[in-house]
Amino acid sequence: MSQHAEHELVVSRVFDAPRSIVFKAWTEPKHLARWWAPKGFTLAACKLDVRSDGVFRFVMRSAEGREHTVQGVYKEIVEPKRIVSTWARLDENDKSGPETDLAITFAEHGRNSTKLTLRQMTFESSAARDSHKAGWIESLERLAEYVSKAIER
Repeated sequence: MSQHAEHELVVSRVFDAPRSIVFKAWTEPKHLARWWAPKGFTLAACKLDVRSDGVFRFVMRSAEGREHTVQGVYKEIVEPKRIVSTWARLDENDKSGPETDLAITFAEHGRNSTKLTLRQMTFESSAARDSHKAGWIESLERLAEYVSKAIER
């Protein structure tokens, strides 16, 4: 695996919510449905088995009705600190594209805040990396809005 910067994406953000809440927003379908996907998209389907070797599958729908599916396998779950998984987009025939590795860490940041760091690697090109970057930033913006409001604690 390449460790070169052009093949790796790192995004960090501080959320105005306790770590347990931010972790729960990533691991429970009722919460994911409220924020997952970039702006203008909805989460049309969400299947999670949040445990080591468990599988996830998300179907995101654009405003135009076009569906985008991603799936992966959880490699490590350490509640409320860390999620490690594989990540792959599927084409319209359900064929998997190139697989990357995804690691999300949740660190306490002050009294009631959480610093989330998302690290996705090993992209086949900088263009592939950049196509993910905007989507992750928009998704994390939606997550920030969601967890800043009262969610079931």
